[in-house]
Amino acid sequence: MIVGIDLGTTNSLVAVWRDGRAQLIPNALGELLTPSCVSLDADGTVLVGRSAVERLQSHPEQSAALFKRHMGSSRLTRMGGREFRPEELSALILKALKADAEAFLGEPVTEAIITVPAYFSDAQRKATRAAGQIAGLKVERLLNEPTAAALAYGLHQREAESRFLVFDLGGGTFDVSVLELFDGVMEVRASAGDNFLGGEDFVNGLIDTCFERLSLPASLRQDETFMARLRAETEAAKRLLSLQASATIAVRHGETVHRLDIDEATLAQTCEPLFKRLRLPVERAMRDAGLRSGDLNAIVLAGGATRMPLVRRLVTTMFGRFPSTELDPDQVVALGAAVQAGLKARDAALNEIVMTDVAPYSLGVAVGIRLGPDAVSQGHFDPIIERNSTVPISRVKQYIPQASGQKQLDLQIYQGESRLVRDNIHIGSLAVPLPPAAVHECAVDVRFTYDVNGLLQIDATVLKTQQTHSLLIEGNPGLLSEAQIAELLQAMAELKIHPRDQLENRTVMARAERLYEQLRGMEREHLGRQILVFEQMLAGQDARVIAPGRRAFADMLDHLERHSALDREPT
Repeated sequence: MIVGIDLGTTNSLVAVWRDGRAQLIPNALGELLTPSCVSLDADGTVLVGRSAVERLQSHPEQSAALFKRHMGSSRLTRMGGREFRPEELSALILKALKADAEAFLGEPVTEAIITVPAYFSDAQRKATRAAGQIAGLKVERLLNEPTAAALAYGLHQREAESRFLVFDLGGGTFDVSVLELFDGVMEVRASAGDNFLGGEDFVNGLIDTCFERLSLPASLRQDETFMARLRAETEAAKRLLSLQASATIAVRHGETVHRLDIDEATLAQTCEPLFKRLRLPVERAMRDAGLRSGDLNAIVLAGGATRMPLVRRLVTTMFGRFPSTELDPDQVVALGAAVQAGLKARDAALNEIVMTDVAPYSLGVAVGIRLGPDAVSQGHFDPIIERNSTVPISRVKQYIPQASGQKQLDLQIYQGESRLVRDNIHIGSLAVPLPPAAVHECAVDVRFTYDVNGLLQIDATVLKTQQTHSLLIEGNPGLLSEAQIAELLQAMAELKIHPRDQLENRTVMARAERLYEQLRGMEREHLGRQILVFEQMLAGQDARVIAPGRRAFADMLDHLERHSALDREPT
């Protein structure tokens, strides 16, 4: 069985193509969104999703979130005396989604279409593929998120020729893709984006505003528990502003409750630099596609951050029309991944379609430019594959050594758009041995091959000897060898994963623990007694007693959150 997975920065979803339609799969709590959060319980058991989010506030040092932003890097997250790579943390999310899908479908899930931001680099894509392997999945394809959104909207089923733009603002990344449909071919004309721009940056902006307007000491930023609570309050307030005119951020530190009332004007002022950053990729994609806003038939929104009225107004202003909002922006990418899974399975309900994509970055090598007989300017970027070239693509350029008697040609591989390589991203190196011959006889053909999964293969052929050397990326912290992936797969099997059928109990307990830390006085004492009562129910292991007891316990927690002081008022 093959499923589609949206592996998001803040939330992840899994979907399947079944009975002629894309269908979202609920998790063990009956929810469609699984928070991309991982935590370790006191006994080292791994918690994933909602229960981990609850512990993010009460046990921040034992929890991890937003790790998608570090995919393709060597960043390590320490939890419970052990360090985790971003691939491992993502694999834990994927493993939970896989278990949810298998419970829902009643059969093993072995393959997956996993979505990635269109602007993900080669290392980030390889890291995502590795995460899938560590989770025990064969990653059939990495599908760009804007393309998935277009599939979810059924734009591939339109008969008339059309052009549309997908504006995808998620929790951690921003992508823009311009697509064109003609004669059963969906072609990505251009992509642009920002891998460090998303809903979390709007939250960060509001947190900075809290520190500034409330005159909070900078030292509080080192207090993990305070910052976790402030982030949760700020995120909740940002979401409320999508539904009402104002909201309040309130968080306690010691005996003081820090409170800030915010409205849409506050958010607009705080996040003005982010709105400017949203415009640049849109302008670049439209320019690269050679289109004006009037040439587009539709603008499609994807990503939870596009719920913000300010973002929707920005899109409306930029294009002079309202965007399409028929589908839930949180769900649209996962639904599109399921459509792609159906296409892969050749479901009769789907018309066959050819999809083309583009390279999001220019890819090339560092070269020296000769300025005279004895002068060479080093460090220039020579693109071999230009950005927004249709993929799969293979391009070749010929290079010669700079000096006679040179024993090898050192190819330094970069991605980016800047004239000088120092301003681009170094992604690999390849040393090509040269035969003893004159400079003009040591020419090397360098071929770049870029596939639909965004994976780059480099082959360098010495023309005199016809020997070919393939790229071995060294020193890139985002890449794992097959042996390392196998080792992490084994380590994953040894981790204690919290039983799926007990997740409801653990989630309500994690929520109760969070509330206990926030309450004071009589309310805290009362909650402590109720926690003990529920723990005794769990110890009895009688499902007939636990289920109604859990519902009553959850109702009591709902009442406390609605009516208690929590961090908002002194007790």
